[in-house]
Amino acid sequence: MPTITISSPALPVPRRRSIALRITRWLTEHGVEAGRVVVHFHATEPGSVFSGGLPVEALPHDGDGIHHASVTCCVGPDRDEEFREGLAECIAGALGTDSRTPFFYLEFRPTSPSLVHLGGAGALRRADDAPATTSTRPRTGL
Repeated sequence: MPTITISSPALPVPRRRSIALRITRWLTEHGVEAGRVVVHFHATEPGSVFSGGLPVEALPHDGDGIHHASVTCCVGPDRDEEFREGLAECIAGALGTDSRTPFFYLEFRPTSPSLVHLGGAGALRRADDAPATTSTRPRTGL
């Protein structure tokens, strides 16, 4: 159940959807079912992210891509370095980072499916016990 949390300046819904689809497609190409991919977006307020004591908005930026982003990726502990590196490149590309992006941080947190609980259709199950789904429709319930 890969879960990606992206914190950045506010992005319009079509851009968030495009990013989420690109990440989902990459993951499905690497054996993950689309219905198991979760991408969260959090808009950061100006002055809420600092690097070296400066708000990241103060860092010079002369590109068209995203000014700054912090990303946390929770993936299974069995994922190897090649998988993590490929996913990191996919996410950076989807966000439009390049050499002119003043701040980009991406962290992997190996997370056992036994530590993840999913709710749907009134039931709460551990991710390692939950049936796989190919649906991309939102789940109802918990």
